[in-house]
Amino acid sequence: MKILYSIIFIGFLSLFSFTLEAQIGMSNSEMSIILKELAVEKEGEPGNWHCVYDSHPVFVLTDETANRMRIFAPILEESELKVGQMKAMLEANFNSALDAKYSLYEGFVISVFTHPLEELTKEQFVNAMGQVVNLSKNFGSSYTSRDLNMLKKTEVEKEKTIFKKS
Repeated sequence: MKILYSIIFIGFLSLFSFTLEAQIGMSNSEMSIILKELAVEKEGEPGNWHCVYDSHPVFVLTDETANRMRIFAPILEESELKVGQMKAMLEANFNSALDAKYSLYEGFVISVFTHPLEELTKEQFVNAMGQVVNLSKNFGSSYTSRDLNMLKKTEVEKEKTIFKKS
């Protein structure tokens, strides 16, 4: 019986480690392939790309040695911020920005996503690209990193649930 448990345990461990290996290990070369699939235009070199995604300029920077990556999109010059927009950005970073956040960088308001590079999955990367662009698009209105069409559908479903209860 102990032998059977040992075999099952070893099988489980090998399956678990295979699953982790399949999910972990994003690199510049893999990221370049994904960007080619996603971006309308892509320029640059491994670890430093500029692309257009969903009609928005997006920059992707990586540092394989430090195991970090960053996706960001410029929104507007910091000097163009209107009264209340800084507060709205900070509140959105807590409430509605999800994984992407608003930030200031070299005099610009940007939307940004940062993550350890090796632990990043393809699904997370694709989702992060969308969040960064949505956060940029929704600056000055909803300040959310979600697609507004999806958000509206979710709100409609919540309203239907509320009205069914009353």
